[in-house]
Amino acid sequence: MKLFVTIMLSILLGTAPALAAAEQCRFIQAKPDREACYERQASALAAKHKSETTRASDDSKTMESLEQMKPEDAAVIRQLHNICRGC
Repeated sequence: MKLFVTIMLSILLGTAPALAAAEQCRFIQAKPDREACYERQASALAAKHKSETTRASDDSKTMESLEQMKPEDAAVIRQLHNICRGC
């Protein structure tokens, strides 16, 4: 139970600054400043999505290389079994 409460608090505290930053733009009175705030948020969001996309493409490259290695691994295992058949 304590673990659950700790996890929930960390989630709430971890997302609070992001939510607070999103809410701050709405209360800026000067229109140019408010629009600049929205632009900064949009660029930060775009950078976050770009990093997530890059991470996903890196993961797919890793999976492709592992798939290419499977036939090679199987060939090496067959060779080892043939060598030590009668040991």
